Amino acid sequence: MVTDTISDMLTRIRNANMVKHQIVQIPVTKMVIAIATILKNEGFIENFETYTENSRNYLLLSLKYKGKEREPVISKIERVSKPGLRVYTSTKTMPKVLGGLGIAILSTSQGVMTNLTAKKLGIGGEILCYIW
Repeated sequence: MVTDTISDMLTRIRNANMVKHQIVQIPVTKMVIAIATILKNEGFIENFETYTENSRNYLLLSLKYKGKEREPVISKIERVSKPGLRVYTSTKTMPKVLGGLGIAILSTSQGVMTNLTAKKLGIGGEILCYIW
């Protein structure tokens, strides 16, 4: 069993992007669904759906590519806060990822959201990952 489901999800996406797979299978947790929803809303993935196999729930993530060469839309995906070292931010110290071209996904008191949404709401939280 995986102890850090977020790192597992990000690693699966990173590996699938490198070999240009269209679909990635990820074990379902509430956090994984929240991150997948943000990735879809921000245009980093095509779509996702859940399914059950052998009484286990999985998420099928459809990755997005651009151009004839099938360049991945996600050029870098990086875990920030880890179980051994949590990284928190306030509204004043909110990170700008790649000068505003990328996003940071935060876990806040009002749910999982992007750094831009958290800044608008005026709340901080734990920085889960950077994506660009």
